[in-house]
Amino acid sequence: MNNYQALTVDWKGEHLKPEVRGYSLEDLPEGDVTIRVAYSGVNYKDGLTSIPGGHIVNSYPHIPGIDLSGTVVASSDPAFREGDEVLVTGYGLGVSHPGGFSQMTRVPAAWVVPLPPGMSAKAAMAVGTAGFTAALSIHRMEENGLATSQGPVLVTGATGGVGSWAVAMLARSGYDVTASSRKSAEADYLKKLGAAECISPQELELPEGRALQQERWAGAVDPVGGALLPHVLRSVRYGGSVAVSGFTGGMDFASSVLPFILRGVNLLGIDSVQCPMELRRKVWGRIAAEWLPEEEMLDSVVHEIALSDLPDALTQILQGRMRGRAIVNLT
Repeated sequence: MNNYQALTVDWKGEHLKPEVRGYSLEDLPEGDVTIRVAYSGVNYKDGLTSIPGGHIVNSYPHIPGIDLSGTVVASSDPAFREGDEVLVTGYGLGVSHPGGFSQMTRVPAAWVVPLPPGMSAKAAMAVGTAGFTAALSIHRMEENGLATSQGPVLVTGATGGVGSWAVAMLARSGYDVTASSRKSAEADYLKKLGAAECISPQELELPEGRALQQERWAGAVDPVGGALLPHVLRSVRYGGSVAVSGFTGGMDFASSVLPFILRGVNLLGIDSVQCPMELRRKVWGRIAAEWLPEEEMLDSVVHEIALSDLPDALTQILQGRMRGRAIVNLT
């Protein structure tokens, strides 16, 4: 493949416009490992790269896509050889470095994860950054003492990519999962993923005036953040953890210190971008061994789109209209 196509975001007058453009191998970025991309996922951060004021990308034209899976076609690093199946998430991919919405790319070897045994390239991107973030959240919570015997675990933003995977992975591990979503019509979808109960975010909002409320959650996976987070913190059980990975509900929140000093609540920041490689490989291994669902369940979380469908998909994810996870077939 001497020529390839990629979704490129560039300025058109005062507006940013995503469009498919053709490239040659001479256009590939610097790096150690050249990859023929099979799949990439659509993430909220990708949507932010396509709008003015997204505060993600500093220069255009730009190829988004913060994750990818595919096959090595060339490598200057002996750790990888032609034909190796690999995945890349995080680091500068799709932000400071051209991303995965491209049929070909080249990246530093330090970013590349060998595809775990038993995981296909398609399944890797069905999981993608969203599923990896959910898995990392659960892993960190369990490191801080979370166990299935401790009570229900809350997942906010449950119909989104991180939320959907968190519900499915927690349920697969035997946890009692409560899914919170403002999309009441998606209750059947969430229960199919494994949620025992579905509630609206309004049901989490507690009366003001009390820094602590009745202990309810053994832990919470929160990709939403914002104004809802203090309500969650006030109702987490003693020693429980809240894993925060996103800010679709806003970047700021105000909370009392009492959940932390009277109940020993842990507020865990989940960063999937610079996650150390040793931990990254360990969590991907757990995903493949413990949390990768059957094809039928995978299909209920994921829908496949073409490169030409990406502009509309980026709009959908920014508007909160995307259920589960969309993956781009680049083969």
